Amino acid sequence: MRGMNGKTNGTKEYPLEALTDRIIAWIGSLSSLVVHTVLFAAFFVFSLLGVISWGLMLLILTTVVSLEAIYLAIFIQMTVNRHSTELEEVSEDIDEIQEDMDEIQEDVDEIQEDIDEIQEDVDDIQEDDVKDAERREIQLVTLAQLTKDVQRVLRDLETFKKQ
Repeated sequence: MRGMNGKTNGTKEYPLEALTDRIIAWIGSLSSLVVHTVLFAAFFVFSLLGVISWGLMLLILTTVVSLEAIYLAIFIQMTVNRHSTELEEVSEDIDEIQEDMDEIQEDVDEIQEDIDEIQEDVDDIQEDDVKDAERREIQLVTLAQLTKDVQRVLRDLETFKKQ
């Protein structure tokens, strides 16, 4: 079917539907208003000029207006039906988008959980690094103390050798 913008929405449009689309578009136009006004005025002018009698003019005009009202009601219903179908399609699209958004939110939640776990791992690694640095510091202090002790023992040995 063809939308109000004249584009197809993926379904095949039949020639009769295309014709009704053009008629519906024309009926809602300024040119339609002008044509109807001129025709109605012409009926009254012809009657005033005596071309046709008042009774015949009113009969023809009433019949034409009644038929036109019937067709306008049909065209209006066709437009309402088409819009209802389009709204249902849009509603389905919105439902699909909502489902996609829910899935994306679940993915985001899972990613957030992964990030939290990674952050915990980083915190653990940093704690381990701090502990390792403290151990290294203690080892360096101990090594320095041992070096001093070894040097003192060597000096003491040298002193004992000299005696």
